[in-house]
Amino acid sequence: MRILGISAFYHDSAAALIEDGRIVAAAQEERFTRKKHDSRYPKRAVDYCLEAAGIDLGDIDGVAFYDKPFLKFERLLETYLSFAPRGFTSFRMAIPLWLREKLFQKHLLAEELKAAAPDFDWMGKLWFAEHHLSHAASAFFPSPFEEAAILTMDGVGEWATTSLGVGRGNKIEIVKEIHFPHSLGLLYSAFTYYTGFKVSSGEYKLMGLAPYGRPIHMQKILGHLIDLKDDGSFRLNMDYFDYCTGLTMTSRRFNSLFGGPPRKPDEPLTQHHMDLAASVQAVLEGVVLRLTRHAVAATGLKNLCLAGGVALNCVANGRILRERVVENLWIQPAAGDAGGALGAALAAYHGYKEQPRQRMATGDAMAGSYLGPAFVQADIEKRLQAVGARFDVLGDEALIDGVAAALADGKAVGWFQGRMEFGPRALGARSILGDPRSPSMQKVLNLKVKYRESFRPFAPSVLREDVGDWFELDGDSPYMLLVAGVKPERRRAMTEAEEALFGIDKLNVPRSDIPAVTHVDYSARIQTVHAETNPRYYQLLRRFKVLTGCPVLVNTSFNVRGEPIVGTPEDAFRCFMGSEIDVLAVGNCLLFKDAQDSSFKLDYKNAFELD
Repeated sequence: MRILGISAFYHDSAAALIEDGRIVAAAQEERFTRKKHDSRYPKRAVDYCLEAAGIDLGDIDGVAFYDKPFLKFERLLETYLSFAPRGFTSFRMAIPLWLREKLFQKHLLAEELKAAAPDFDWMGKLWFAEHHLSHAASAFFPSPFEEAAILTMDGVGEWATTSLGVGRGNKIEIVKEIHFPHSLGLLYSAFTYYTGFKVSSGEYKLMGLAPYGRPIHMQKILGHLIDLKDDGSFRLNMDYFDYCTGLTMTSRRFNSLFGGPPRKPDEPLTQHHMDLAASVQAVLEGVVLRLTRHAVAATGLKNLCLAGGVALNCVANGRILRERVVENLWIQPAAGDAGGALGAALAAYHGYKEQPRQRMATGDAMAGSYLGPAFVQADIEKRLQAVGARFDVLGDEALIDGVAAALADGKAVGWFQGRMEFGPRALGARSILGDPRSPSMQKVLNLKVKYRESFRPFAPSVLREDVGDWFELDGDSPYMLLVAGVKPERRRAMTEAEEALFGIDKLNVPRSDIPAVTHVDYSARIQTVHAETNPRYYQLLRRFKVLTGCPVLVNTSFNVRGEPIVGTPEDAFRCFMGSEIDVLAVGNCLLFKDAQDSSFKLDYKNAFELD
C-alpha cells in the first residue's frame, strides 16, 4: 500500500511517500523551486517522491493532507467575531483569500492531482488529518518506541497549539489540548517579531541570540504576558498581542512594556534585544519542562516524542535530557509543517487503514532523515560540465583524503553527497564544513561564506563513539536537535576582562579547544554521526581525526542567507562560485576555487531576499 502525504498552502510545503509502512522519500518544495519556505502546492516534491519509488501518481492508494481547512476557517471566523469590531482591516484582507482559495483546498488538491492522473478517483481517496495529529504521527510512528507520550507544540494548527497524545503500537490518542490564541509558539514568535526578525523563519535566530543576553525580563513576561500553571498549561494575556485581529504580532501595550517599538530589521542589535531573547528563551524552557513533566506524570510513560515547530528549539530539548525528565527522548527532524506531510501519510496508513507498524531492528525509521534526491556519479559529472565547472574525479579514499586535508588546512568546504536531508538541518549531505579548532572559523563562515549575522552559532558534527569525550552528552543526537555543554576539560578559562564582556563582544573570545562550535555559554548544538546512516561523512570525520586528533567538524547548511539548502549539483556550484567556499566535493568530483574560470564568479551576497 502506497500513501502520499502533502503539506501546503501555509508554510514549508512538502511531500512524503510511504510504501507498506516504510518511508520511501520526503522533500520540501523549496529545494526544487529555490524559493525559501515555499508554501505552494508541492508539485516538484510530489514528482520526486514518485520518481524515487519508480511509480506514477495513478499507482498511489491514497493521498493525505496534513490539516483540515474547514476547521481553520471556523477558527478564523470565531476569532474575528470574538474580537469584533477590532480587526476589520485584517478580516477584510483574509476573508477574500479564504473564500477564493483556502476554503476549497480539497478541490484545489484534486485538480492538481487529476492533472497528473485524470482517471483516478482523487475525491474518494483524498484524506485530511488534523494538524496536530499529523505532527504527533510524524513524531511517534518513525520513533524507536513501542509506546510513548507525544507532545506537539507550535504556533497553531486548526485550533490546537499544544497537544498531549499517547502512542501505542499503530494507534495514537490525543488526550489533551491547549487552543488558540494561547500559543507557546506564537509567544516566541512575538518576541521574534519584536526583536526585528521574520516570524515563522527567524525564531532560530532568537534562540541563537539568547546566550548573549541576561534573562532580566523573565518575571515581566511571567507577570504580564503568560499565566503559567504547574502542569505547563497556560493562557496568554491577549492585551499584549495583536496576532488575532491585527497585522502585527505585538500590541502597543507590549511595546510599552518593553520600552518602545519593535526593532526594524536594518537597525543594530543592542544588549536590550539580547536580554529579551534570553528572557523569552528562559520562559519557553520553563513551560516545556513543565509540559514534559506533566506528560510523564499523566501518561505513566517514560518515552517522549516531540514535534511541532517548538520542538526545533534544541536548547529546550537539551534541558529535557539534562534534567532527566524522561528516560528516552525522540524528536522528529522535520518537526515543522514540512514534517506534517510525512505525519499525514503515516496517520492515514496506521490510523485510517489500521496497518501495523514495522519494527526496527535498530534506530528509528527516518534513515538518518536522508530521504531526498541523490545523483549518480555520471549525472553529477554531466551537470558540472554543463555549467563550466573544472574538477577532478577521485576514488573514494582519495576524495576523503583530499577533503580532510583541506579542512585541516583551514579551508571552507562545500560537501554534497548522497540523498538530501528532509527537514531544516544539514546533516552531512548538503553541508558547508570547517575546522572547529580555528578561532576565526565562525566569523569567516558567517560573514564571508553565509553572508549572515555574526552572532549566529554553528553546530559540531562528531563521531558517535567520541561524543562523550568532547560534550556533556552520552547518547545519540543524529538530527542536530539537542544542545549540551562542551566538556569542562575541553574548555578554556576566561580572564577577568573577558568575563566582564557583554553581548556580541563575547563572540571573539575562544572558549574551548573547538571555539568555532562553542557558544558563549559553553554549549553546542550537537550532531552525532553514525556509520550506518551516513558512511561517507563518517569516514571523513574519521580521517580528519587521524590528521588532527579531533573527531569534530563545523557543519552548517549548504546555502547563503535567504537561500534554501542546495538541491542539485548546479545549485552547489553556483553557491560555491558566489561565496568564499574554498573547496567543493560533489560525489567523487573535487573542485578548487582557484582552478575555476573567474568569469563564473557570482555576486551571491545580495542574490536572495534576507531571512
